[in-house]
Amino acid sequence: MDNIYAIIPVTTFKNAKTRLSPFLSEKEREKLLKVMLQDVTDTLKKYVDKIFVISRDEDVLSYAESLNVNTILENENSNLNKALTQAMKLCKGKTKRIIIVPSDIPLIGKTNVQMLIDASKNLDFIIVPSKGGGTNMIIMKPMAIRTRFEGFSYEEHLKVAEKKNLNPQVHDSFFMALDVNTAEDLGEIMIHGKKTHTRQYLKELKVNVESHRGIERLKVTRDD
Repeated sequence: MDNIYAIIPVTTFKNAKTRLSPFLSEKEREKLLKVMLQDVTDTLKKYVDKIFVISRDEDVLSYAESLNVNTILENENSNLNKALTQAMKLCKGKTKRIIIVPSDIPLIGKTNVQMLIDASKNLDFIIVPSKGGGTNMIIMKPMAIRTRFEGFSYEEHLKVAEKKNLNPQVHDSFFMALDVNTAEDLGEIMIHGKKTHTRQYLKELKVNVESHRGIERLKVTRDD
């Protein structure tokens, strides 16, 4: 039996990250999603036995295959949590643990992922919160819980893990908490994302970041 598999759910590349639409075109957002997924898979390949990308979008699955990771075609009439259940059922009996992460956390490589995986050998449930009350990583046995992503999922995951006596352990990480949704998030990637594909792409788009004293901490702009 393998030690640990990674599961990355991806909905679609097209017309995603609409909160970035005033700053990036649809094609630019699509490419951004691809380079972020590349950063996530590049990091996880160093630590896990297999990576599975699950999606109902053939473009996503084709791109994932180009990254040399395994793919799962999501069942029809599914949703994020049903897709994760589908993937976990496939992994059950083949690996001791699974690590669930989203595809839009390009700074994952700045976090000590090996430390978390090592800790999971003696812990039943490790969770990393995201900004805004979400969840950006869970490490557990396949099907230890049914996930409750969407909304304030961090508290929901803690509650269900505690109910199952899994003694959930929280790892608070700035880098892993940063899922990219706003222009200010792009500024954080420009500051902290050295050697990532995402930062390189943002540089190609001529994205700039400055410290700012206004409502937002960072002023993020693009050269004409």
